[in-house]
Amino acid sequence: MTRRAACSCGALAIECAGEPVRISVCHCLDCQRRSGSAFAAQARFPIEHVSVTGTPRQWRRIGSSGSAAVHHFCDTCGLTLFYVLERQPGLVAVALGAFADPQFPPPAFSVYENRRHSWVAITGEGVIHD
Repeated sequence: MTRRAACSCGALAIECAGEPVRISVCHCLDCQRRSGSAFAAQARFPIEHVSVTGTPRQWRRIGSSGSAAVHHFCDTCGLTLFYVLERQPGLVAVALGAFADPQFPPPAFSVYENRRHSWVAITGEGVIHD
C-alpha cells in the first residue's frame, strides 16, 4: 500500500510505501506550537519507504528533551509536512492530517501526557499512554 500526504497548496508531497512503523500523538508543548493544536499526530515510516515531491524548507529545533528535530515545510503555504528526529535518522514522521484520510489507522502511542490538555482524551484499545 502507498499513501500520499501533501501540504495545503499541493507544492510539497510525500509518498509512503507500506504500513507505518509507529503512529502516535504527542502532547509536548513543542508539538502543540508546531501543529497549532492541542496535540500533534504523526505516522513514522522508514526513510527508504518515502519519496518527496517538491522542495521543502527546513527548520532545526531542539526540543524540551534536548534532542533535535529537522522539520520540513512548504515554502508557499507553510505547512510542516514531515520531520526527522536526529535520534531516529532512519524514520520520517509525517503529519497525520496531511494524509487527509479519515480511515488512517489510529495511534498506538500517546506521549507527553503530563502536558495534555485536560479536555483531550486519546482512546482506543491497546494505546500506550506515556
